[in-house]
Amino acid sequence: MRALDVFLWGVLPYVTLVVLVGGTVWRYRYDQFGWTTRSSELYESRMLRIGSPLFHFGILVVVIGHVIGLVVPQSWTSAAGVSERVYHVQALVLGGIAGFATLAGVVILIYRRRTTGPVFMATTRNDKAMYIVLVAAVVAGLAATLLGAGVVGEVHDYRETVSPWFRSVFTLQPDIDAMAAAPFSFHLHALIGMLLFAVWPFTRLVHAFTAPVGYLFRPQIVYRSRAAGVRPRAHRSGWERPGS
Repeated sequence: MRALDVFLWGVLPYVTLVVLVGGTVWRYRYDQFGWTTRSSELYESRMLRIGSPLFHFGILVVVIGHVIGLVVPQSWTSAAGVSERVYHVQALVLGGIAGFATLAGVVILIYRRRTTGPVFMATTRNDKAMYIVLVAAVVAGLAATLLGAGVVGEVHDYRETVSPWFRSVFTLQPDIDAMAAAPFSFHLHALIGMLLFAVWPFTRLVHAFTAPVGYLFRPQIVYRSRAAGVRPRAHRSGWERPGS
C-alpha cells in the first residue's frame, strides 16, 4: 500500500468532510445574509429559463444515481432481480442523459453570465472558481461513466472498487486497496468531487442545503375579488380610531 494511496483515499476524504461540515456551520452562523444564490433574473431571464431547469433537474438525477451506485450494495440490486448488464445499461443511459443535461445547463448559465453585462459585473472570483470546479466534476463524471461502461476502453464495475471504498469511509475503516484498484478516470472524478465538496460551503452552492420545508406548512393565502362598483375603503393608520 503506497503512502500516496493512504493519503488520497484514507486521509483526504475525512479532511473534505471536516471542511464541508465545519464550513457549512461557520457560514450559517456568520454569513446567513450571504446564504443565497444572488439571483440575477432581473437582468436576463430568457437564457436563465433554459439553463437553470436543465442544470437543476440534471444534477438532481445525477445525485440520485450516485446515491444508488455508491450506497446500495451490488448484492441488493442482484437480489431485486436487476442483472449486471441491465444495471450498467440503465446507468449509462440515464447517467449519460442527466450528465449531458447538467453540462448543457451549466454551459448556458456560464455563457449568460459572461455575455450579460450586469450579470458579469456581479460575478465574483469565487463564482468563477466555483464554475471551473463544477464543470470539471461534471466532465470527469461523464468520462468515468463512458469509460466504465465500456463505451471507450474496457468495462469496469465501480461497484466492486469505488462503492465499497465510499461506504467504508463512513464506517471509519476506509478500504484503500479497493479504491486504489479503480481506473484513473474514477480517481480523477473522486478527487475533483472532494474538491467540489470542500469549496461548497464557501460558494453560492451552499443554498442547496436550504430546503423550503416551511413552505409546505405555511398558512393558506386567500384572494378575494373586488366586486364591480364597490369603492375601496380609505386607508386608516393603525393608531386611528373611528370618530377620532
